[in-house]
Amino acid sequence: MEAVDAREPLPAFSSRVLELDCERLTVELEQAIRDIVLRRLRRRGAVIGLSGGIDSSVTAAICARALGDNHVFGVMMPESDSSDESLDLAQMLTKSLGISSTVENIAPTLEALGCYQRRDDAIRKAISEYGPGWKSKIVLPNVLDSSQYSLFYLVVQSPSGEMKRVRLTSEAYLGIVAATNFKQRVRKTMEYYHADRLWYAVAGTPNRQEYAQGFFVKNGDGSADFKPIAHLYKTQVYQLGRYLGVPEDILRRPPTTDTYSLEQSQEEFYFALPLDQMDLCLYGKNHGIPPQVVAEGMGLATEKVQRVYAMIDSKLRSTQYLRLPPLLIETVNEVDATQ
Repeated sequence: MEAVDAREPLPAFSSRVLELDCERLTVELEQAIRDIVLRRLRRRGAVIGLSGGIDSSVTAAICARALGDNHVFGVMMPESDSSDESLDLAQMLTKSLGISSTVENIAPTLEALGCYQRRDDAIRKAISEYGPGWKSKIVLPNVLDSSQYSLFYLVVQSPSGEMKRVRLTSEAYLGIVAATNFKQRVRKTMEYYHADRLWYAVAGTPNRQEYAQGFFVKNGDGSADFKPIAHLYKTQVYQLGRYLGVPEDILRRPPTTDTYSLEQSQEEFYFALPLDQMDLCLYGKNHGIPPQVVAEGMGLATEKVQRVYAMIDSKLRSTQYLRLPPLLIETVNEVDATQ
């Protein structure tokens, strides 16, 4: 093997590595979706939970192109902590695409399950005075800030507007997340209700960041019959959305969890750095590009990209459980033989 000259400059790296041929990709996705839904799953169409965000919007748009707008059904599922904007944008999308849809308010179901009460009880383990009229969210420090450890914090706002930020114990954090996960699981139950009555398949909406880094709830938004954009980086989803004509208001909306009562970005809750930077670091890690090359292309210090690479590996390992199917003690041959 020919030796590499150490004096040779490293190859250039930039955001252009994520540029798509959207026309070709659209054709490929349409063909793949038709094959999965109509031939392999033997269903008549697709059901999609619509959040008013870019991922569910692009998923609905590409499914409508692949299956026809009369074979795509959107389900909007607001609850007590949802932003009004989420419902407005989701309804805008359904009108733009010409697909059928329904609004299912899941707040009464969540109330009956004790979602809000259990969450508030867990929050009071960290802030005893938390009660009616208060708002909250969970945040992570930016991973590029070496002065802070990657620990979860609780941010609350009192009825008078006073803000407070405290570090969460493991018990309080797990209690808040466990209660909040009711939301994703109830939504998925509703999606499968409509899929069953229509003989449709449920389309999952995660992008590559979310799928690879475990940003989903097992048997909640992580559950689906097919996931058409799970191989696309977040910035690529935006590219495809523009090509497919997703409404501009949705394209301009910052990604949000829309799960907690305080406004919360996906960055501060889970990814711990801006999503466009996360895309580039994830791409670099996936393609074996040295941190120093990625750092130079992004205008960052090498040690910061190394820190992101380490976080990517850590989340990939720690969230593997979320991607596992139910595990069997022994193989059931007559079932496996039909796969």
